[in-house]
Amino acid sequence: MYLFHRFAVLSACTLLSTGLAISQQQPPVPQPAPARQQPPAKSPDSPNLVISTTTTEVIVPVTVTDNKGKFVSNLVASDFRVLDEGKPQRIQFFSHAEKQPIVVGFLVDQSNTMKIHWQKYKDLVDELVYNLLPGDPRYSGYLISYSNDAELKVDTTNDAEKILAQLGRMKPAGGAALFEAIHKACTTRSLIKGEPYEPRRIIIIVGDGHNSAGGRTLDQVIELAKRNLVTIYGVSTQAFGMTAEEGDNLERLANETGGHVEYPLNNPYKDVSGYLSNPQDAGNFAMTVGTGAYASQIAAGITRATASLLGEITTQYVLRFVPDFDPEAKPKVFRRIRVEVPSLSGINIHAKDGYYPNPVPTK
Repeated sequence: MYLFHRFAVLSACTLLSTGLAISQQQPPVPQPAPARQQPPAKSPDSPNLVISTTTTEVIVPVTVTDNKGKFVSNLVASDFRVLDEGKPQRIQFFSHAEKQPIVVGFLVDQSNTMKIHWQKYKDLVDELVYNLLPGDPRYSGYLISYSNDAELKVDTTNDAEKILAQLGRMKPAGGAALFEAIHKACTTRSLIKGEPYEPRRIIIIVGDGHNSAGGRTLDQVIELAKRNLVTIYGVSTQAFGMTAEEGDNLERLANETGGHVEYPLNNPYKDVSGYLSNPQDAGNFAMTVGTGAYASQIAAGITRATASLLGEITTQYVLRFVPDFDPEAKPKVFRRIRVEVPSLSGINIHAKDGYYPNPVPTK
């Protein structure tokens, strides 16, 4: 009995030690990779729900033109170089498809300065709406008017008629809460599934860039637009020979987010024979205000501006990269990027100047 008991104990110990040895030789079970963080999003069903995460992928829409303003449209991914704080990055996504899905905000100045040419600019916005919202669910838009305050006239929709109907009811009067309008575009409208990657986020401001109402600052709304991956374009309503206070606002908003500004009334007669380029009270004007020729040149300038915006917005190069930087380095609040096409000279590149890698600070 004693021998049997001892044999049983020894056998159990042997089995136990053998099991431990086998278990120590087994490779560890691989753990699933952490899920990729998604960009900030808001559900249309819960418009106040905001999810903030750190940046895992940076999207950079890019427009390339030659020295005559014509689009350079035959580039491939290997033609581009992206620098993040001076360090080259690997482009992990590249697209140059026509008619790229977008969600576009039409921010329309309704201050007193719009009264003179309002009908002409309304026609311009109508044309943009018709072309950018063709009835395809991949293309959506919304309308914000701003005067003494900013108002979301039409929430995100792919129905162009809703926006056109509201435009027909608008009448300029009051001040200009431009910065409030940009803030509202980034915080209060309903979002589309997939943005800001597909569809991309676009804002078109139709106004002269002045801001005379509301408590926001230019720096605040530029940061907000960058954090929300918005590209801003402008159609300046500033007339030829006139200057507007804060006239550089549109340029900063566009340049720092990767867009540009069109100036349809900035010397629309430059190609007219006999016209002096400098306005004066009495001089060699080829046309008189109020004549059909004058109206024709204004209309032509607006048509050119519309065509330029449509061409750029729908045919951009889209680059994406996952930032490659030293995780031990001191984190930067804002990281500067630069897009280059090393093989070409004499070109203009429109792209945003950087991004915020971390969530919006909460107070």
